[in-house]
Amino acid sequence: MHRGASAWNRWLGVGLASCLAVVTLGLAFTGRLALYINPSSNWFAIPMAVLLLVGAALSFLLPLGAEEDHGHDHGTGGGHGQDHDDHDHDHDHDHGDEARRARPSGRAVVGTLAAVGGGVVASGVMLSVVLLPPASLSAEIAQTRDVGSAPLFAGADVVALATHGDTAKFGVGDWASVFATATNPDAFEGDAVTLTGFVTPLSSGGGFQLTRLVITHCVIDAQPASIPVAAAVSTPRTGKWVEISGTVRSTASGRLEIAATTVKDVAEPRDPYEY
Repeated sequence: MHRGASAWNRWLGVGLASCLAVVTLGLAFTGRLALYINPSSNWFAIPMAVLLLVGAALSFLLPLGAEEDHGHDHGTGGGHGQDHDDHDHDHDHDHGDEARRARPSGRAVVGTLAAVGGGVVASGVMLSVVLLPPASLSAEIAQTRDVGSAPLFAGADVVALATHGDTAKFGVGDWASVFATATNPDAFEGDAVTLTGFVTPLSSGGGFQLTRLVITHCVIDAQPASIPVAAAVSTPRTGKWVEISGTVRSTASGRLEIAATTVKDVAEPRDPYEY
């Protein structure tokens, strides 16, 4: 039983960490690590995964259960000393106390069950990551995280670049910042754009939104960036990846939108996020 518990503890520590390291290196080797973290963090994630695997390999030099040994020397007599002839009564009393302590309390049982249950859940999550192919976040996630306000990554520098016409490298996130914060919409009238994203519905009116998820560090902090699109074609289904070409225009209500001249279906990009 002791060896089984030691093996379980080692799996929860070294085993799960090693699986995470293998997944990280595998995704980096296949160029899919960007589905989970910002590529600017690769310099840290990849060396740490290698270091973790080296540490995991070295851990097997320790005998099973050694990590639970805190260096206490109990001796052959269980730590009660060697002279039993003069202390028989105290010795029996000590054994009685140890027997009572050895019986697990209800709180200890609950704690053990919780630890085992948590370990099973963690193991299931990690094994699903190992066995299932990586996938990008869906349009449903984008709609769930859309709070209807300007994205947090908006910056005055983005608007300044757009005002001066330096928009050749703008993505959906950049234009979403401009659309949400521009105080002079007419300054962008007629700017040509070609953008790729997935379709999400507009809350009102015709057309659709072109959306991308923008991540700062990893997919946990992914934020949706959306811009309204008006097109003569029928609205593509939600979640469909499309490439649009057209121009920026200011509507009668003073908001900006893309007047799309072409909307064509495309496959999901290998790197579906913006950063």
